[in-house]
Amino acid sequence: MGTFLTVVILIICFLLGAVILVQNPKGGGLASGFTGGAAMGGVQRTTDFLEKSTWYLVAALFVTCMAAGIYNGNTEANVGIDESFMPSAASTEAPVEVAAPVAADSPSDTPSE
Repeated sequence: MGTFLTVVILIICFLLGAVILVQNPKGGGLASGFTGGAAMGGVQRTTDFLEKSTWYLVAALFVTCMAAGIYNGNTEANVGIDESFMPSAASTEAPVEVAAPVAADSPSDTPSE
């Protein structure tokens, strides 16, 4: 199924590229060959067809890419962050300072009056 979706995406991309290249940015494009039939409305219909086909192909490409992403997506239950690159918990903690024990007979233990 994944290969089929990939082939469909490639076909849509080829067709979309061809339709876009046929169009003329000034509004002529493929319709420029039908200038004699302009009174019949042939030019306008060709331009409308190319514009509509562009939008339909873009929508089809979007849908098939979403379907391929869903079908070919991650099948593992764990989809979180790869923690192998994360620093270890010991290196992220602040160093703990240990105070030196105070002797019982030191003058700081006796209350001053």
